[in-house]
Amino acid sequence: MTTLHSEASAVRNASHPLLACGAVGATLLAFIVLGHDGRRIAQLALLAAPMVLWLAWPLRGARLRRLRAALVWLWVMGFALDGVARAYLLDTYQAAPDGAMVLGAAANTSVRESTEYLRMHWRSAVVWSAALAGAAVLAGMFVRRGAAAVSASLAPGMRPRLPFWLRSLVLALLLLACLAYASKPWRRLHPALFWSQWSHSVHALRAAWADQQQVRDRMMAQAKAIAPVPLEAGPSTVVLVITDSINRDNMALYGYGRPTTPRLLAHKAQAGDQMAVLRNAWSADASTLPALRNLFHFGLPHTENGENPPHLLALARAAGYKVWWISNHDDLAIEQQHARFADVVDMVNRTPGRASASLDGEILDCVQEALQDAGTDRKLIVVHLMGAHPHYSLRFPENANPFDDDVDAVETGLVKNGRSAWVRRFRQEYDAALLYHDFVVSELLQQTRSAGKPHDYRAWIYLSDHGQEVGHGSDRAGHSPSTASGYRIPAVIWRNRQPLPDGAAQQQPFRADWAAWTLMDLLKIQWRGQVPERNVLDPAYRWQAPKIPVAVESFSR
Repeated sequence: MTTLHSEASAVRNASHPLLACGAVGATLLAFIVLGHDGRRIAQLALLAAPMVLWLAWPLRGARLRRLRAALVWLWVMGFALDGVARAYLLDTYQAAPDGAMVLGAAANTSVRESTEYLRMHWRSAVVWSAALAGAAVLAGMFVRRGAAAVSASLAPGMRPRLPFWLRSLVLALLLLACLAYASKPWRRLHPALFWSQWSHSVHALRAAWADQQQVRDRMMAQAKAIAPVPLEAGPSTVVLVITDSINRDNMALYGYGRPTTPRLLAHKAQAGDQMAVLRNAWSADASTLPALRNLFHFGLPHTENGENPPHLLALARAAGYKVWWISNHDDLAIEQQHARFADVVDMVNRTPGRASASLDGEILDCVQEALQDAGTDRKLIVVHLMGAHPHYSLRFPENANPFDDDVDAVETGLVKNGRSAWVRRFRQEYDAALLYHDFVVSELLQQTRSAGKPHDYRAWIYLSDHGQEVGHGSDRAGHSPSTASGYRIPAVIWRNRQPLPDGAAQQQPFRADWAAWTLMDLLKIQWRGQVPERNVLDPAYRWQAPKIPVAVESFSR
């Protein structure tokens, strides 16, 4: 009887610490489930188990119990932060933190831009921060109560001791945890190790971008070895306009219900068959860095030895073109990977980050100077615009939003589809950004049309790196790799010689990652490696759907 009474007493004495252990473990498990799925939940649970199980082990010293409480709380919060970060990325971008898109964005983001990002997405930050705060309170409360319960349950002189079955269970779980830590694939999932390695990967990526001169030298040598040659003599001017975050569904040029592109519509009416609006243009990427990489490298993968395929700008220079890069972005990665191939680099915007208020119109004078340059007969001018990159309200002049007070068909449709007030406001700002963007793009087209002598060859191509979700397929605004809106872009071509494809030809789907094949046609460059099936201006053009992580009902609309 004495033995049974002692065991019952031990179980009662252990009940409060076990309750604390279970509550803390449940909180931790909830955040693991939030950020992981499948067998990774079990793997993370075992990695998290040792510190949680420590709560069940009686300790007599008050200081030791306080130290344990602090360590366990920090442990739980580490796993909670990991779960929240992963859940946010999965919910917003359908991406893992160690995915190429996230690593590239993090490596290309300054502290200031991160702050500005949070200002735009503060609603999500509040929700996730509230979840973290709840975890912090729950974990802290049960950790403290568990320590207090252990202290209260131990009579003076009583030896801290768990019942045999409980000790066996704890030891078995600890053994499994040891096996988890012995496995490298499991161990590297631990938040402390994973995020340390993640930070190292980001820094390594930045370092690789910091000095790519050797890479550019190799690319130039490769281009010269290919020996591209111009097909025609005489002056030639080609302007490539790359914009950011423009969804064609918001352009009146593509049938949108708000008058967001009156000037481009006027150009189309004037230019006739010299201007082609490609009705079904798509990006193969939902973010800038991979989109530009694919565009300038012809949408081709790395070679077997890890080298990049030819770079469009290197080929143009090797063929005798003088190249300008005129940008309203202040972006280290883009500058190092692409802009520095140009003979002349003019980064108009000197303020990095999303909060840059540098309007795209600032580049117009620079483009005009390049067009008037008398130093060469062959010019390729690359213009990189901010377009409608968030924040939308900074992409047009102050007090230049004609859509903010209108309850029009677009607004009515958004309300009918259940879009929230803040998304509807973003749509108004986005459309105002497109109206100002229409002015800039139309001026660039007019400058090109007016450049040089009447019989000089001129061509102009305009497209966006990716699209933008602003209440089209979901109740959110911003970059969107998880909806078709993130990939729907405009593409427009003009040239003053040879009529462009019209009618059914302009309805053909077009891929931005194949744009370089079309641009080489506009540059009238002949080179080894031409693939006419990827040049939308060639009769041999054959569409192939890009592999994007979104189910698209049809690429032909």
